[in-house]
Amino acid sequence: MSIWSRIADALAALTAGESLSNVFEQLRTPPERTVAFTIAVIALGAKMAKADGIVTRDEVMAFREVFTIPPSAEAGAAKVFNMARTDVTGYEEYAARIARMYSGTPDASPLVDLMEGLFHIAVADGQYHPNEDAFLTDVGQIFGLTDRCFTRLRAQYVPDAEADPYDLLGVEPDMSLKEIRSVWRSQVRDTHPDAMLARGVPEEAVKIAERKLIAINRAWETIQAQKAA
Repeated sequence: MSIWSRIADALAALTAGESLSNVFEQLRTPPERTVAFTIAVIALGAKMAKADGIVTRDEVMAFREVFTIPPSAEAGAAKVFNMARTDVTGYEEYAARIARMYSGTPDASPLVDLMEGLFHIAVADGQYHPNEDAFLTDVGQIFGLTDRCFTRLRAQYVPDAEADPYDLLGVEPDMSLKEIRSVWRSQVRDTHPDAMLARGVPEEAVKIAERKLIAINRAWETIQAQKAA
């Protein structure tokens, strides 16, 4: 049975009243975290797209950019997405479950990667609705992301969001240019497709890294200019 079929069956069980914990236990088959990421992108992505009341074609296309679906699995994927996007209700349970799956690991990168995918979908229609911001803020808190991390992500993806270059890089203004350069270079390396694939991010989701890399480089250039003034 394909991964899409298993997830579709699991979501169907949820609509029939089966507990969320039982459904996820059924899905705990290798690779566990790839399955978890898939569920999160589908369920949270679809429900987030619904947060502003309308799921647009651009948002659906953005979802496909984050997670390319093979032709053989399109029917199952569409079923999952359409079931999840009927309303926003229940997104907290999905987010909390995913957070618990990663709670024993010191590396929060998978959760940050997932938030980036959600932001990518949120801004796909050219607007960032207050309800989408509230949804993503809540999910970020459930994931345990710091306020600074969330602010940085929002600045990377939302065009008119307040974007402090130091916050974008996660550095302090009183740090030396050499220290900031070291952080910038590290982030550029982490954003490289090979590094993201090594973290277990699906190959299709690497496409969202371009926007992040642009923001990182722009922040570095701004800081360089400020330090040189």
